[in-house]
Amino acid sequence: MIGNFLRFIRFSHTIFALPFAMGALIVAADGFPSVRVFLLVLLAMVFARTAAMTFNRLADWEIDQRNPRTAGRHKLVNRSTAGLACLISSGLFIATTAFLNPLCLVLSPVALGLIFFYSYTKRFTSLAQFFLGLALSIAPVGAWIAVTGQFAWAPIALAGAVLFWVAGFDLIYATQDYEIDRREGLHSLVVWLGLPRALAVAPALHGIALIGFVGFGWLAGLGPAYYGGLILVGIALAYEHTLARKGNLAAINTAFFQVNAAVSGIFVLSILVDRLLIS
Repeated sequence: MIGNFLRFIRFSHTIFALPFAMGALIVAADGFPSVRVFLLVLLAMVFARTAAMTFNRLADWEIDQRNPRTAGRHKLVNRSTAGLACLISSGLFIATTAFLNPLCLVLSPVALGLIFFYSYTKRFTSLAQFFLGLALSIAPVGAWIAVTGQFAWAPIALAGAVLFWVAGFDLIYATQDYEIDRREGLHSLVVWLGLPRALAVAPALHGIALIGFVGFGWLAGLGPAYYGGLILVGIALAYEHTLARKGNLAAINTAFFQVNAAVSGIFVLSILVDRLLIS
């Protein structure tokens, strides 16, 4: 049952946003944060993502059943269980933020609102990929506020980088659903631009993301270890687009999961080296 639920919410994809939250956490704390804050942020991330994914599954329940790629999802968990999980995880997320600081608590419903809103964007805007990026970009800002109790420009720059990074890789991933989305009357950059132009735009989005990562490093006062990591991130992203141009399902799945997991992993490792081993 637990295994089915974790597959239902694609728990393995937590690896995309979590490293950026952890990176922001380490930079904000100027080293490793207290165990208490670390565990609370980790729990908040898990609860928020569980709420977001169960809400997304509920919002797209009928649509996903008509899509051959996603039709099997709803055999894993029934609708009432998904609804209950969404409600419980949302409540636990808000409760967890209450143990961090007042600003985290006040902003927690706003964060939930934004990540829930994404699930409906394909119904009315071609910019759905950017709304997904916005949903994931909340993670580093929230982690920063968890430590400092206030906003700052560095996490906002990182949020912008995450937004464009996510929009770029989701643009590649969405090519799998091009025909289904057109048939269902759904919107996305892929539907709007068509496959060739969408794959041409994705590298530009990742170029902007890299600029954002550089901006974060500058604003946060990070050193050579971090920028060395960004060179590896750039190489990984270039490889991702090489795979995407092949156009087959196996290459797209590799580009989506393995390469982007590497990107997020390199990012947080470079910060760990910079702030914990060199500083």
